[in-house]
Amino acid sequence: MGKVAITTKFFREEVERLRKAGHTVVVHEGAPLGKPELIAFAQDAEALIVLLSNRIDAEVFSSLPKLKIVANLGVGVDNIDVAAATRHGVFVTNAPEVLTEATADLAWALLLAAARRIVEADQDLRREGFPGWTFLPKHMGVDVYGKTIGIVGFGRIGQAVAKRAKGFGMTVLYHARTRKPKVEEELGARFVPLPELLRESDFVVLCVPLTPETHHLIGKNELSLMKREAILVNVARGPVVDEEALVWALKEGKILGAGLDVFEREPEVHPELLTLRNVVLTPHIGSATWATRRRMAALAVDNVLAALRGERPPTLVNPEVWPKVMPAT
Repeated sequence: MGKVAITTKFFREEVERLRKAGHTVVVHEGAPLGKPELIAFAQDAEALIVLLSNRIDAEVFSSLPKLKIVANLGVGVDNIDVAAATRHGVFVTNAPEVLTEATADLAWALLLAAARRIVEADQDLRREGFPGWTFLPKHMGVDVYGKTIGIVGFGRIGQAVAKRAKGFGMTVLYHARTRKPKVEEELGARFVPLPELLRESDFVVLCVPLTPETHHLIGKNELSLMKREAILVNVARGPVVDEEALVWALKEGKILGAGLDVFEREPEVHPELLTLRNVVLTPHIGSATWATRRRMAALAVDNVLAALRGERPPTLVNPEVWPKVMPAT
């Protein structure tokens, strides 16, 4: 049977499921592996379960000739050179659907925290004590109920954000590569061009995948279109936003605030973001609930077990590999 290399601390029951199927499993529990360390760790592996922080490129595929599958613990696969994987006949899989609701929940947590200045109020209360009830406190926020939300990217997560917005009585605008008339009808959402969405929305939530077309989708020009009372939320990928431009917009009052779960150069965070009180920051925890992470791990293992049995993995990203791979006999 095959060797499975997992680049992160993993759920014990899923490791045991691999072992019960007859596979050798090695788990790395330390700091994120650089490319040379990852190649050394995964030597002779037929399956690799990886994080977003693991960059899997052509050199990795060339260095691991036995590799049959890379199972990514997330939806986006921008950390993997899928074209190189396809050339090497390696399956790439992801974890769609299982993290949709958790990520949408976090988008709303960031939106509400930024709108009502919850982090600032919490920090000030801890540091300065309770100031007493005042009619015009320094932590005055903005209303959410009945406002307009603009969702950029209207896949599973974007639609889940929109469903929650209906409970807040909000007008829902969206922008995506393709219109979704059926979903528009179901959710009462309206498709608009991106500039119109930015001008009309009180809250802009980014839910797009990272592609060459979405890199720096939100820059200085786009931020200048937004309302001065608007809040930007990013639960997509960091490079979708030009962080230098965002810092400028936040410092100059071009927008009211932001909520960010992802950053342009992870794990680095723009140093000026760390100094601003009108931005809420979380360390890429969109899917970080116990139930969701267990489902993500289980799906990755399902994909690995299928691939090592010679079957088509359930969430195959590069299906063109499948006909070229002979099933096990």
